[in-house]
Amino acid sequence: MSESRVLTTTSSTGATAGARYDHPSPVLGALGLFTVLLGAALPLIDFFIVNVALPTIDHDLAAGPALLELVVAGYGLSYAVLLVLGGRLGDMAGRRRLFLAGMAAFGLTSLACGLAPDAWTLVGARVAQGAAAALMLPQVLATIQSATAGHRRARAMSLYGATAGLSMVAGQILGGVLVSAAPLASVFGESAGWRSVFLVNVPVAAVGLVLAARSVPETRSDRPAPVDIPGTVLLAVSLVTLLAPLTEGRAAGWPLWTWVSLGLFPFAAYAFCRVELRADALGRVPLVPPSLLRLRSLRRGLALVVPFSIAFGGFMFVIAVALQQGLAMGPASAGLSLAPMAAAFFAASLAGPRLVRRFGSRVVTAGGLIQTVGVVLLVATVWRAWPDLGLLGLLPAMAVAGFGQGLQLPVLFRIVLSDVPADRAGVGGGVMTTTQQASLALGVATFGTLFLALVPGSGMRDALIVTLLAQLSAVVLTTLLSLRLPRAIG
Repeated sequence: MSESRVLTTTSSTGATAGARYDHPSPVLGALGLFTVLLGAALPLIDFFIVNVALPTIDHDLAAGPALLELVVAGYGLSYAVLLVLGGRLGDMAGRRRLFLAGMAAFGLTSLACGLAPDAWTLVGARVAQGAAAALMLPQVLATIQSATAGHRRARAMSLYGATAGLSMVAGQILGGVLVSAAPLASVFGESAGWRSVFLVNVPVAAVGLVLAARSVPETRSDRPAPVDIPGTVLLAVSLVTLLAPLTEGRAAGWPLWTWVSLGLFPFAAYAFCRVELRADALGRVPLVPPSLLRLRSLRRGLALVVPFSIAFGGFMFVIAVALQQGLAMGPASAGLSLAPMAAAFFAASLAGPRLVRRFGSRVVTAGGLIQTVGVVLLVATVWRAWPDLGLLGLLPAMAVAGFGQGLQLPVLFRIVLSDVPADRAGVGGGVMTTTQQASLALGVATFGTLFLALVPGSGMRDALIVTLLAQLSAVVLTTLLSLRLPRAIG
């Protein structure tokens, strides 16, 4: 049996004749899986890696609060807006081809970020970097769905979920270390720290390109559909009118355009839904096929991904600000405070597949309960130990919360895509990653705005506690919704 292709014959009814295999043709081997998971890690790392670098970017480029928000939001917006389109293009043109193009573009735009001479150039490069990520990431899930099956797919999806969760935490750890270590100080001087968080992507992307060319099989949809231009435009308008004012409003002083934009959002969202339903009724293939949303596993899984990601994205942003500005931790210490969360998440994600075989989706419920305990413990720790809180004091709460998250996120990703047909893998992956990314950005906007608005009147400690309690409500909602998941997981 070749590692790159398995020959089978198919009858006119679609049943496979001859020997039965637990995977289709072509096959995604171990090196190929590592490569696409590397491609999945890079965009998520870069969404969070700048959180600990923002103070140094502000100091070096005199960016100011509004432009700093755009450094984060510009990437998140272009990334979220183009993800579903990236999945559709992969279905049409070939997922390996789009993965290679996205990886190359991600390396080049990371170089542009690292060399940016001023704040506006950095914002533009971050927008382009988000677009490159949107081209690359949907191909990861689509390739896994199309080139694996059975226990191989279950294992690959678990590893994808673990990679996604670890990348979000590791981004801030790596960012803190790079900003403090400043490995390029001899070239860039004082700005070397924040530039390093972008330039580190360049050699990684180069290695990823070489590995992908050798190990990732080409897959595409057997029935590729043309790009749904009206749906693409309306989805973009919907996401921009919601996320742009929420991320920029506080820093800009809530000018008129932010309220106009929020007022337009429900109309844009309604128009998008109507256009997609009409396209489906006319026999066309909409950007987000309503038939996908009729899959119970996908619909109910996405309902959990939203509050989970909102809480996660908000927490990661708020904790970075609180530790650096409230406790005067350096970037490295602020990043390393999340190391117990990352280690516990990794341990839980390794145990997840075995637990799922025995307990099914109740693993997600158990993870929600454990995460709830972790957040409550963190609230108590902040209340008791502030302002003398250090890395050891944070360790228990971070570890417990991370273990709970590790039981949830990998399993949720597996549930969402469990019933998506292989020829819709790109669209299904794009829908899921768009939901996740938009929710992460929404979490940064809402919880970040709440926290920063409370700080002047309540102080850093009380603002953090209130924000953590708000996050706790999202964790509880996730736990309750998990009871509606299908018990068995394919």
